Amino acid sequence: TASWTQLWSVVNWCSVCSFFFLLVVSTAVLFVVVYRRRPGREAQKTATHHNLLEVTWSVIPLLIVILIFYEGFVAYMHMQAAPPNSYEILVKAQKWTWFFTYPNGHTDNDLHVPAGQPVRLVLTSEDVIHSLSIPAFRVKMDCVPGRYAYLWFQCDDPGVYELYCTEYCGDSHSDMIARVVVHRPGEFSAWLEEAANFLKKLPPAEAGKYLFTRRCTQCHSDDGTVKTGPTLKGIFGRRHTMAGGSSVQVDDNYIRESILDPQAKIRQGFQGVMPTFKGILSDDEITYLIEFIKTLK
Repeated sequence: TASWTQLWSVVNWCSVCSFFFLLVVSTAVLFVVVYRRRPGREAQKTATHHNLLEVTWSVIPLLIVILIFYEGFVAYMHMQAAPPNSYEILVKAQKWTWFFTYPNGHTDNDLHVPAGQPVRLVLTSEDVIHSLSIPAFRVKMDCVPGRYAYLWFQCDDPGVYELYCTEYCGDSHSDMIARVVVHRPGEFSAWLEEAANFLKKLPPAEAGKYLFTRRCTQCHSDDGTVKTGPTLKGIFGRRHTMAGGSSVQVDDNYIRESILDPQAKIRQGFQGVMPTFKGILSDDEITYLIEFIKTLK
């Protein structure tokens, strides 16, 4: 990151662009003043060809571009080859949230990493093309359905940084934001162990509320507000009309089916845009969500 930032600064601000901008502009201003049209002064004939001048203004920029290409290629190869001691995290992008899965199986919507250790991200997408970008780390990579992409970084400064989706992916694209939490040395392992067992320590309905807040609020509400998907307030135990005209009783089985196979029964008046959470939510987590929905009277 440091080498890439330095190269970017040199190319764009410190030398190359500034030097040639000043050279071209100052020369143009000089010519405008010195060779301006004056009354009674006949314009002089100008040279049509000058080998030395033409070679000079061709070779010097060529050498500069070759140098920039070389430095950029070295930085690019460094960014592509993750160190062998990298900590690997699986990243799945899905409208309109992020899922970060750790080696112990824990999945979080924010990216937590240890400070001072290389981190390798394996990226994919569940639906459309997304793009993970962490501006503070100077990293960005597309997440493509059915394929895996990779990037790595190392942050030595503990803190909280912003993570964005920078590929337009639908109505709630601007909500696809997450945090990158860089833990101090020794604290990351403790956080990971605590996070993996956090939900099991809560009552089922409270655990469901936590999951709902982290996974579902992009499309659903719990207060009656209609979003991309229907509100979940007061739906349990009622009958709802589906897109095909059939009627369905909202019970445990229906909610479970809607989470794992959302296209099976689509609520009338809404589009079937919800992705599946199969493989993302465990059976226990689905149960927690159902218990929370039951409390929404």
